[in-house]
Amino acid sequence: MKLIIQIPCYNEAETLAIALSSLPREVPGFTEVEWLIINDGCTDDTVKVAKECGVDHVVNFNHNQGLAKGFMAGIQECLKQGADVIVNTDADNQYEAADIPKLTQPILENKAEYVIGARPISQTDHFSPTKKFLQKLGSWVVRKASGTDIPDAPSGFRAMSKECAQQLNVYNNYTYTLETIIQAGQKNIATTSVPIRTNEDLRPSKLVSSIPNYVKKSVVTIFRIFVVYKPFRFFMSIAAVLFSLGFLLGLRFLYFYFTGDGEGHTQSLILAGVLLGMGFQTGLIAFVADLLAVNRELLEKTRYGINFNHPACSDISTTRDKGSSK
Repeated sequence: MKLIIQIPCYNEAETLAIALSSLPREVPGFTEVEWLIINDGCTDDTVKVAKECGVDHVVNFNHNQGLAKGFMAGIQECLKQGADVIVNTDADNQYEAADIPKLTQPILENKAEYVIGARPISQTDHFSPTKKFLQKLGSWVVRKASGTDIPDAPSGFRAMSKECAQQLNVYNNYTYTLETIIQAGQKNIATTSVPIRTNEDLRPSKLVSSIPNYVKKSVVTIFRIFVVYKPFRFFMSIAAVLFSLGFLLGLRFLYFYFTGDGEGHTQSLILAGVLLGMGFQTGLIAFVADLLAVNRELLEKTRYGINFNHPACSDISTTRDKGSSK
């Protein structure tokens, strides 16, 4: 059994060595443990530091692509290198690497295919009250959308089986954390969480540049994911609201019409007609979106059967550190 631990990196030279120094080379249940970093267009000495620390694989982007694309590129390279289980962690040493066996244990015991590390958010001092609230709110929304019971959806400390990794796709460019959980729930991938520990904050989050920006991007991400994975429910809900409003306004006009006061309520009739028409058209869009969703699922199933020996993007290259212990 091979475990590959991957770390997405964007200019992480100052903290990467600390994170790598705590990574294990032996994990119970695995005969091989390798390390991989994703060089997301780094302009500092991140790659040099990684190789000096004995990283086995480096996935290179020519320029910065963002966390979501970096995560998926790393997953595909891990699969290419024969990983049976993949662990994702951060370059800022936020997560306690000694908890990696806890992450992989449910997979080894065939109890889950996707395991999310749940941070002690309430006890994390460097999280502001606003950030703690948003983390909990976002996790609640993801639980409702995915049908899972994950208490810390934004956590980047997670493990996945090979079969799970082959089924994951990320469509947004901001982050993979929320979308992959919702996707796992929609695909009936066995998902669970385990409590994990965190370390002291070494640097400000690069993903959360500001609370308002984080809220805006997270809301857009969740909204887009919901439209992608539940299009019929989304558009049909809008259609039902529009059609109901139009229907009620139409009944109101008929009431006044039959009581002899219809001439003064022509605007209600016009608005009712507009709302009924919009509701009907939105309902048609719901059926079209549902057909597109079926087509997406078929394409994903086709992709699942494809050999993962091809790079995700034309500007990605991979290298193996010849000086590593592997």
